[in-house]
Amino acid sequence: MQLANYLFFTTACEPALAFYTACGLGRVTELVRHGEGGLPVHDDAMRGKVVHARFEGPGVLFYASDNHDAEPMRGSAHFLTLDDRDDMARLFARLAEGGTVTTPLGTQPWGFYGKLTDRFGVQWMLNCPG
Repeated sequence: MQLANYLFFTTACEPALAFYTACGLGRVTELVRHGEGGLPVHDDAMRGKVVHARFEGPGVLFYASDNHDAEPMRGSAHFLTLDDRDDMARLFARLAEGGTVTTPLGTQPWGFYGKLTDRFGVQWMLNCPG
């Protein structure tokens, strides 16, 4: 058994995945589009948008898609644990570009930690133990 998050966007899935790739989190390893291969399309605005994607990197796995009825992201966050504070600070800064930092990087009882919501509405919590 393996648990992985599934992110639902309305029409910004592909730009979000490109952003996460540019941040150095990994890459898209599977992508299927609405209307491709006979898949149904809810309306023409969804044609060509992402119906299913798999994103993978070292220690990272999540899925994502565009959905005409997607609700705003809430109630969940990606929690990344890193071994190096400098690497963590660089990744935090990249993810925060165009987003909102909700907890600036700093020392907490459980380690060096920060939380942000990226420009696509996805929450990220980064932690470096110790």
